[in-house]
Amino acid sequence: MLTIHKPMRGITILLLINTLFNIGLSQNLQTVNILFINDRTNEVAEETLNVALNYIRRNPRVGLMIDGLYSVKIGGDDASAILETLCVNYNASIRNNKPPHLVIDTTINGVASEAVKSFTAALALPTVSASYGQSGDIRQWRNLDGEQQKYLIQISPPADLIPEIVRSIVVAQNITNAGIMFDDTFVMDHKYKSLLQNIPTRHIIAAIDDTTSIKLHLTRFRDVDIVNFFVLGKLSIIKSVLDHANSNKLFGRKYAWHVITQDKGSLKCGCSNATILFVKPEPDAGSREKLSNLRTTYGLTSTPELKAAFYFDFYYRSLLAIRSMMNSGEWPTNVTYTTCDEYNEENPLPRRNVDLRRYLKDMTEPPSYAPFLIDTNGHSYEEFTMRLEKVTVLNSQSVSAENVGSWKASLNSPIVVKDAANMTHFSAVTVYRVVTVLQNPFMIQVDDEDGKGVKFKGYCIDLIEEIRKLIGFEYEIYIAPDNNFGNMDENGQWNGMVKELVEKRADIALGSLSVMAERENVVDFTVPYYDLVGITILMKKPQTPTSLFKFLTVLENDVWMCILGAYFFTSFLMWIFDRWSPYSYQNNRNKYKDDEEKREFNLKECLWFCMTSLTPQGGGEAPKNLSGRLVAATWWLFGFIIIASYTANLAAFLTVSRLDTPVESLDDLSKQYKIQYAPLNGSSAMTYFQRMADIETRFYEIWKDMSLNDSLSEVERAKLAVWDYPVSDKYTKMWQAMKEAKLPNTLEEAIERVQSSKSSSEGFAYLGDATDIRYQVMIDCHLQMVGDEFSRKPYAIAVQQGSPLKDQFNNAILLLLNKRKLEKLKETWWNLNPERIQCEKQDNQSDGISIHNIGGVFIVIFVGIGLACFTLAFEYWWYKYKKSSKVANTMNPKQMAMNKGGEFTYPVVPTFNTTSGMRSRSIIQGFRRSVGQSSPKQK
Repeated sequence: MLTIHKPMRGITILLLINTLFNIGLSQNLQTVNILFINDRTNEVAEETLNVALNYIRRNPRVGLMIDGLYSVKIGGDDASAILETLCVNYNASIRNNKPPHLVIDTTINGVASEAVKSFTAALALPTVSASYGQSGDIRQWRNLDGEQQKYLIQISPPADLIPEIVRSIVVAQNITNAGIMFDDTFVMDHKYKSLLQNIPTRHIIAAIDDTTSIKLHLTRFRDVDIVNFFVLGKLSIIKSVLDHANSNKLFGRKYAWHVITQDKGSLKCGCSNATILFVKPEPDAGSREKLSNLRTTYGLTSTPELKAAFYFDFYYRSLLAIRSMMNSGEWPTNVTYTTCDEYNEENPLPRRNVDLRRYLKDMTEPPSYAPFLIDTNGHSYEEFTMRLEKVTVLNSQSVSAENVGSWKASLNSPIVVKDAANMTHFSAVTVYRVVTVLQNPFMIQVDDEDGKGVKFKGYCIDLIEEIRKLIGFEYEIYIAPDNNFGNMDENGQWNGMVKELVEKRADIALGSLSVMAERENVVDFTVPYYDLVGITILMKKPQTPTSLFKFLTVLENDVWMCILGAYFFTSFLMWIFDRWSPYSYQNNRNKYKDDEEKREFNLKECLWFCMTSLTPQGGGEAPKNLSGRLVAATWWLFGFIIIASYTANLAAFLTVSRLDTPVESLDDLSKQYKIQYAPLNGSSAMTYFQRMADIETRFYEIWKDMSLNDSLSEVERAKLAVWDYPVSDKYTKMWQAMKEAKLPNTLEEAIERVQSSKSSSEGFAYLGDATDIRYQVMIDCHLQMVGDEFSRKPYAIAVQQGSPLKDQFNNAILLLLNKRKLEKLKETWWNLNPERIQCEKQDNQSDGISIHNIGGVFIVIFVGIGLACFTLAFEYWWYKYKKSSKVANTMNPKQMAMNKGGEFTYPVVPTFNTTSGMRSRSIIQGFRRSVGQSSPKQK
């Protein structure tokens, strides 16, 4: 007899009760048959199925018993072979009288997945699938009717939802470029187009195959200026990517790193100094106890944990839904199954009243990781949570891991951030590569203040700074390798800034870049930021020769000498006539003693008379004798003609010297041969003239073919018969002249050739952009811009074709226009430019004569005044010293004595004969007047 001790009696009773309870449950177990179809590479799904079946087997309270389990592993791209394998197992289940109540499909994607979907849809088998794909991605289930959607159900696995966080981060951070790398734990075939669809973010999605591919992708991303990196994969793959990035110096404020994984654990990398946004899954707080129990009790140890937990819940919930349908009586009792051999495509098998989707949606079983959301195919998934951590790595050690936010798995779920300021560290500072061309005043390169580098200034720098303030970005400027704006050769190949944009080495082309039709075919232009600018002519400014004594150059030197000779000859002749004529004043004084006009024409008076006769003041009192008056009249007539001729010639001479403008337009330049002219080699101006010449040549060929066409009638040929060729060949001749003049290769060379010209009518003229020429004229007073602008085009900023920067820059430029900021920039760099030189105003026809040409007249005045001062000094000296001594020498001592009253005794004046009596008296009277004494009679 068995004796049971009291302490053991309670345990035995409990075991007996449990056994009886299980026996009771086993009598109510629902028997379910399963057709399990798995991808050969999906080991986690297979391992987790065993855990789920073990869980069901060890927990009879679940009320399930798996009787028939048919497991099929498929793979490859041979759809026929896959379908044959499926049919073999399916037909076997029917033969064994264990047809599947449920098909569990854990194929990933591709041909294998589509083959399974085709198989289950055709045979109307209730199916739950964990294949990858959003709405419409699974082609075979794309057009399911209402009844089929009830039992053909797809639930997206976690790895199909996790990439959506990339979209959420891009939207939250306003990221404009992204480089996305993923390993084999993620499937991105269906994400290439949909992941960042309708988001203005330039991105590349690339698969990681090995170490070589990591290096290749990082290089590729950097070459196209992608600075925001996303890595989706296992922690080991992430570490390898970060190590390569560290060796390539891809960490810092210009770069942003986001690593996303399904794995548990911490982030590790050999980074010297990096801040990384680390995204990893985190189980719900209410599910952690169950998850721990599954891991320790039932061996749910497959990794990644998120994936294993999903498959466990996926299996378990699907089987519970079948059980619930059977217990409620909604599972059909007479389910018909058609073998593959009996299947007729023309008569598809109907399946009614199997609403498996509703039972899955109403499931209340607590999850082991996160709850499920059951909706339509492509919108059913597990709502797990991803934790966002800010990880700082210094010298290969993670020094901190700060929780900054979370993200709930969804197709369009935003990031929940604890502190928005923390997220600013996880977006790269947007740094655009700007290619430019040096050109004053738009882009000027100067040495940095510390002398360690160079920086840029100019109109375009101020413009990009104003745009940067509105949009928010940073930029790096570099000069185009060939310093060209961009032209296309005969083979369609580009150079200059346009080439840098086409080959994705630059994001922005900034400079005085003209909008041209061929450029718009390969790049996108913003709205113009500068007025229409055309081509014009730069020439040396005509230098009008100036001279202080230019009034003397009106007459030739020989004429001046003849005038001077005539002056002296006439003065001498007048003196001779006045001396020897008996009717002159000095020889006939008694006759004119009562005449008020008494002038003796000695040689000095004759010189003065002839000189003053040439002036408006007049010569004064004329000679009394007729012969002298004839000489004076002749001199007056001579003076009148000379002065009139001089005045007329002076005005004409000064006017003609200011009208020396041989070229005033392009037509004038094309009609002359003394001045050579050419644009820069490879410039848009060169392209313009070359193409205009080609067009003229083509027109000529067309006209010639029309004129020489033998098929024309006489009337039609007569209509084409003209004396002159109807199309001008101006540009053809100009292009030929330009090639003969040799096109300069640089602007500096062109300016030097213009400056070295002999004059404005002989030398070299440069044809180029009006802004270039206007600036050169502004800083060099010896140059001038000639003619009107032609072939006018606006300046705009160029970006890569399809770049979202176009719209952003358009809005910014239009806003600057409304605020009149662009006008202020133009005022700053043109009118207020510190390089601007204030040139002396050039004489023109409307201005008066400049001091440079008439200043000699003032010199004549000063010279005359100087001579007058010298003469005055001489006269004073002559009178004071010379005259006194002569008078004293003509008197004896007795005559020089003074009487007692102090009266002066005049010397005895010698008398002359009667013929010279009048002369003697005149001399005596003159002498008395000179010494200031009255005559003896008067006394």
